[in-house]
Amino acid sequence: MQDWLLILLLMLLAAGFGAGAVFLSKILGPHNPTPEKSAPYECGMPPVGDARERQSIRFYLIAMIFLLFDIEVAFLYPWALALRALGWTGYLQVLLFTLVLSAGYIYVWKKGALDWSHQ
Repeated sequence: MQDWLLILLLMLLAAGFGAGAVFLSKILGPHNPTPEKSAPYECGMPPVGDARERQSIRFYLIAMIFLLFDIEVAFLYPWALALRALGWTGYLQVLLFTLVLSAGYIYVWKKGALDWSHQ
């Protein structure tokens, strides 16, 4: 039970430090708002249009495909490090994984999800 009390104490100290820092910044910080400071940040450019514009579905498709590439790298990197210990069984498993993933990419490519030339 004593271990849990220490964890609770640590959480209370962390929350207290965060709340104290916010409270002190409100009290001690300068208060001179301007319209430029209140405007949303747009990478140095003045805001144009509505923030609730509809995005093309292609944006989300490419984002999901990018995540698949990331997942592939996340699986292949540890495999490459443990290649000698895994032997032929590990090699065949990764070969099957790569073939299934390649089939998915070919399917996406044939469906035209990677083609940005037409909207």
